[in-house]
Amino acid sequence: MKASTIAEREAIGRAAREHSKRSSHRALGEIHRNPIDLLKQSSEGRVQKLVPLRYGRMSVSPFTFFRGSAIIQAHDLSRVPDTGIVMPICGDGHLMNFGGFATPERQLIFDLNDFDEVALGPFEWDLKRLTASLVVAARHMRLSRSFAGELVMTAVSEYRDRMTQYAQCGALELWYDRITFERMAETALTPERRRTVRRGMEKAAGRTQESMLDKMCEHDGDQLIIRDAPPGLFHVHGANTMFEAEDDWFTLGDWRKLIGPMYGEYLKTLTHDRRELLSHFSMQDLVFKVVGVGSVGTRCLVLLSTDHMGKPLFLQIKEARQSVISQYFKGQTLHHDGERVVRGQRVLQAASDIFLGWATGPSGRHFYFRQLRDMKLSANIELFDNDLLLGYAKLCGWVMARAHAKASGKAIEISAYIGRGDQFGEALTEYAHGCADQVEKDYEAFMKACRSGELEARSDEDMAADFRM
Repeated sequence: MKASTIAEREAIGRAAREHSKRSSHRALGEIHRNPIDLLKQSSEGRVQKLVPLRYGRMSVSPFTFFRGSAIIQAHDLSRVPDTGIVMPICGDGHLMNFGGFATPERQLIFDLNDFDEVALGPFEWDLKRLTASLVVAARHMRLSRSFAGELVMTAVSEYRDRMTQYAQCGALELWYDRITFERMAETALTPERRRTVRRGMEKAAGRTQESMLDKMCEHDGDQLIIRDAPPGLFHVHGANTMFEAEDDWFTLGDWRKLIGPMYGEYLKTLTHDRRELLSHFSMQDLVFKVVGVGSVGTRCLVLLSTDHMGKPLFLQIKEARQSVISQYFKGQTLHHDGERVVRGQRVLQAASDIFLGWATGPSGRHFYFRQLRDMKLSANIELFDNDLLLGYAKLCGWVMARAHAKASGKAIEISAYIGRGDQFGEALTEYAHGCADQVEKDYEAFMKACRSGELEARSDEDMAADFRM
C-alpha cells in the first residue's frame, strides 16, 4: 500500500539506511573482472568498421575512456547493495552529459541531455556516475586530490539541499521547475560565472537549424544534399560508406527505402500537432553521422528536410540499444528501447524536444528521433578555471536533483535517506576517488590491449586519411 503521509514517506527513506547505510556508498563493487571483455560485449552489433574509431576516441585519456565505458561502472555497481529507492535514472549522468538547449517556447535551459542508458535504477547510481566523472576529469586537468574532493562535495551537497527543497514542493511545482540560463546568472556567485552564462546564451542563440545549412549542405540541381566528411559523416550507399557490402542496410540500395517505413512509424508516436507540422517538410537527404564516444559504431542518421520556403529541419535518428543499467539492474523495462529513451527523457527533462519519438528500423533495430541541433550548448570544461568548475559541479548537482525529483515523485524519500549532514557526501567522495583509481587501471589494461592488437584503435585523423588517398 502506498504511503499517504509525508511522515510515512520520510520513514521509508530513513528505513532504506538499514540495508544500505550511507557510509556504505564508498564501496566500489566487484572490480575483479576483465574490462576488455565488457568492452567487447558492448561493441557487439555495431558497424564493425567504426569500432576501431570508438576505441580510438576512448584511448585519448582516462576521461574519454570513462565516457565510453558506462557498461563497466554499471557492472561494478550491481555488485553492491543499493538503497532500494528505484526510479527512472539517466544512467550515464557524467559531467559532459549536461548542457543547454532551447525549450519549445525558445527559452534556454540547462539540463541532462543524453538518455541512451536511461532505465529504472537506484537513484544513487546516477550520483556515482557524476561524482566519479568529476574526479576523473579533475585528474585529467591535473588538479589536486583535495580540489577533486571539493568538486564532489559541492555537487552532492547541492543535490542534497535542492532535494530538501523539492521535498516541500507540490507535483505541479516540480513539473514546471526549469533551470533557465537567467536563473543560473541570477544565482551565480561571481562576476566571472555570470559572464560565462551570458556568453553561453549568446553562443547558443547562433546554433540553429539554419546555421547548419551552409556548413553541411550543397545544392545538386534542385536537391539539397549533405556533404560527406568521412569517417564522421557519410552516405550509407555512397562512395565513402563504412558499411560492408553484405550489411542489411547497404543491401537496401537506396536511402528512401531505409528511412521510409521507419519514418511512417515514427510519426505515429507524435501528437497530432507535431505530425501536422512535419507535413510541411519534404525529405532531401539522409546521411550516417558518427557521434560521441560511447555511441560510436551504433547506427545514427541525420535526415535533412526542407519546408516550402527552403528552410531546413535536421532530425537525428539514433539507434537505441539495451541500457547498461537494465543489463545489470533488473527493474521493469520496456520492450522497445527507442520508446524507453523517449519516455525516460520526457520524465527526466524539464522540457523536451517537440520532435522526440521512436520507431523500429530494418532488421528490427530500435531508434529514437530528435532535432539534431536546436540552440544546443555543451561546456568545454578544460577551459574552466577552478571557480567555474566548482560552479559547474554545483549546477550538475542541482540539475540531477530536479530531474530525479520530477521523474520519481520521491523527493521526500530521497531527502530523508540522505539527511542534512555530510555523511552521504563524504562516502561518495571516497567512492569517486576509488572509482577514478579503478578507471586508470582499466584504462591501462585497455591501452595494453590496443598496443598488443587485441583491440584495434584508430583516431579520426587516421581514418580520415584513408579517404584522402
